[in-house]
Amino acid sequence: MATTPPSAPSTARRLVFPAANSVEIESFPVGATGPDEVLIETQTSLMSTGTETIAFARKFEAGTHWDKWVRYPFYPGYASVGIVRDVGPGATRFAVGQRVACRGGHRSHHLLPAAQCYAIPDSIASADAVWFALAKIAGHGVRAAGITLGENVLVIGAGPIGQMAVRWARAAGAGKVLCLDLAETRLQLAADAGAIPIAGAPASDLLERVTRELGGERPPIVIDSTGNAAVLRTAFSLTANHGVVVLLGDTGTPGGQTLTGDVISRGLRLVGAHDVHNTPAWNNPVSADRFFSFVADGRFPTRGLNTHHFKPEACQEAYALAVGDRLRTMGILFDWTDDASTP
Repeated sequence: MATTPPSAPSTARRLVFPAANSVEIESFPVGATGPDEVLIETQTSLMSTGTETIAFARKFEAGTHWDKWVRYPFYPGYASVGIVRDVGPGATRFAVGQRVACRGGHRSHHLLPAAQCYAIPDSIASADAVWFALAKIAGHGVRAAGITLGENVLVIGAGPIGQMAVRWARAAGAGKVLCLDLAETRLQLAADAGAIPIAGAPASDLLERVTRELGGERPPIVIDSTGNAAVLRTAFSLTANHGVVVLLGDTGTPGGQTLTGDVISRGLRLVGAHDVHNTPAWNNPVSADRFFSFVADGRFPTRGLNTHHFKPEACQEAYALAVGDRLRTMGILFDWTDDASTP
């Protein structure tokens, strides 16, 4: 028999964009835990700063997939960690009190099929585990690149997705992994994960600086994680002849992404990668398992990735920061527990 959730519906809260450039907290009902379901009380959720700021500020062109997807009220977020508080009949994978990750939004409670939840090893802090979803997306990009042992890779963008791409590229056996960004603090986090940092300014000598690090050669693989339409031209210019550019960062303005003469004259390939490109070899449960394993054994350093913590009540401040000063942020967390503090 289904059980009644321990938290009354009035205590369940979630973030919502009621309109463009607006965020609020609203209450929502939590139903009874059904067969094969678990009720999760959220500890922390991670803002996907690229996706969520595009949806929040409606920074996308008409007719794009963004235009079809973002409808207000819009419920943001897709990375949460919490504690199992109730288990429905048949949900034998988890026990009450167990800590799990899920692809859920910014809300205090999640009622989900147990198959959509992933057990977190005790050795991993919740604030680190919540990066599993962004890691999964970056993993799509690294897999699309087809990195072979010893191949050099350039990751453009040291934001959250770029940080995860650097780590996967290293784990996949890349030779040198370079990371290009405008923000020195972000580059330092990439360097802590084993990347060679390259400051993005001035842009006039980027090719010379990249090739200097690689013995005079361009990298055969360039991953654009920025979501900035203008960066694609730079990615083409920095890629080796017959190399591949992986478009990993999703932009709301794809009309600004244009081909250059490099594509045909130097035989470049452009490959897109996106969260929905799931296969039996790479999907939510597989990527979560790999991510947790790599964090636990030290192959995925996470120190310093979380830069800002907010209570959900400070959501307006959080999104104002993400939209207006994104280069100063990395991991923006919402702390849903009663004892969480807001630095």
